[in-house]
Amino acid sequence: ARETTGQSHLKALLATFFALLDENSTSQSFAQDLAGDIQRVKLLDCAMSSVSMDDGFAHPVDREHKYTRLPLMSCARPHMMAFHISVLCFFTTFFSTFAVSPLEPIIRDDIDMTIVDIGNGGIAAVTGNIICRLVMGAFCDSFGPRLGFCIAMLGVAPAVLSMALQTTPIGFIMCRFFVGFGLATFVSCQFWVSVMFNPRIVGLANATAAGWGNMGGGVTQFTIPAVFLLASIANPPYTAWRITFFLPGCMHIITGLMCMFLTQDLPDGQYTALRKKGAIEQPSTWMNIKCGVTNYRSWCLVLLYGFSFGVELTMNNIAASYFYDHFQLDLSIAGILASLFGMMNIFARSVGGWCSDYAAQHYGMRGRLWALWSMMTIEGVLCVIMGLTNRSLALTLVAMLLFSIMVQASEGGTYGIVPFVSKRALGVVVGMVGAGGNAGSAIIQSIYFNTAEYETYEGIFYMGVMIITVSLVVSLIHFPMWGSMFSPGDHYTREEDYYTSAYTEEEKEKGVADVAYKFAAAARDSEAPKSSSAFPNRA
Repeated sequence: ARETTGQSHLKALLATFFALLDENSTSQSFAQDLAGDIQRVKLLDCAMSSVSMDDGFAHPVDREHKYTRLPLMSCARPHMMAFHISVLCFFTTFFSTFAVSPLEPIIRDDIDMTIVDIGNGGIAAVTGNIICRLVMGAFCDSFGPRLGFCIAMLGVAPAVLSMALQTTPIGFIMCRFFVGFGLATFVSCQFWVSVMFNPRIVGLANATAAGWGNMGGGVTQFTIPAVFLLASIANPPYTAWRITFFLPGCMHIITGLMCMFLTQDLPDGQYTALRKKGAIEQPSTWMNIKCGVTNYRSWCLVLLYGFSFGVELTMNNIAASYFYDHFQLDLSIAGILASLFGMMNIFARSVGGWCSDYAAQHYGMRGRLWALWSMMTIEGVLCVIMGLTNRSLALTLVAMLLFSIMVQASEGGTYGIVPFVSKRALGVVVGMVGAGGNAGSAIIQSIYFNTAEYETYEGIFYMGVMIITVSLVVSLIHFPMWGSMFSPGDHYTREEDYYTSAYTEEEKEKGVADVAYKFAAAARDSEAPKSSSAFPNRA
């Protein structure tokens, strides 16, 4: 690993100190114990993990060569190039998955779909990638995010283009199912950002990347109707909607190739090249999966994300049809109004990530937990209000915009916590939580929006009640070294103890756990309770 001259001098001084201590200590056993402490050098490296340095990169980095700030206007390789292309790829998958929504009134008349068929199509779009997100998490841990992105983008392109060929409801539903696989790129996006940016800003970086990507679900609401209108100039409506799907299909191919040739997995290179050099070790994929699945904090976040991101997916599916049918609006106008929900991603998810990072700066991890609970509770209240304002288009719009902001802020707040659940199983945890969002959407749509039992506004109301209830799960998340919402951390667990407990002694001796030692120091610097905190501190 590259290091600055100052760091080399510091290591040399400490080495001299330990040597002198060994020679001159009157307590021979003390000297032997000190000399035999196998963690000494590891902890030294960890203590230097948050040192800011340029080290050949365009912007300051830490010991792991992660950026310590988020220069959004930069496209410098490898960090910001990976950031922007991952955003573009994720944006494209959202764009293509929800390209159907604003055209549903036209498509349903063309291929004779019922309300149940339409509902099943929406559910298929978000359930199709639940398993894919889980697989993508383990894949990123083992092979890196770049290859995961490329496979997803190029593999889903044929399904997107095939939408133009469908003539039956079952074909339509199956296409939506396979197109939804592309949403698994959310996992590779969040994984990639997490390995490129320092823990102090990872909440903001993750939220911004995901929020701008999610914005594809809003942009498609007005872009697709516009393309449809252009295609309708020279073609009948039932042909024009088919031509429209060539746009998202081509976007998949272009962004997939950009990802393949313009980016790299880690700040120091590609996964395969680094493994050949011995710079990083190949961890056990099965152990990674086991570590993520057995951590109960992962499951708490799965449930919470199901009622933040899952709510956004649900609204992307139902908003345009709700405005078109309930308020009797023109198709293009309904699409534009529905797009406002997703367009809040341009800033709202970043606000949630920033709030999470800000709370951590003042109150540590406990601040992140309180911030997430607060945002989710407000989200649920605004959702209830939107359901109650169904007689007024203006009030519905105001409530929807405020509701959207809090939905996406809650998503950002959730992924401000995710990177700290497990260093070893980061990809698995990211995949599990991401899959929880899709599972939540499938459950919500099945209960409230795929049946004639509830009017759409009634479903929105009850969805808000569920959000408020589920937000209480935040109180169950407890980190032994940092605490939870209502209790402080213990007096003896160190960050190194928590993050390296996922590794065997043999793996530690081989150096597989070295990344966990470095991450532990950075996490302690950002997440430990602060002396000025209103919460009780550790002894």
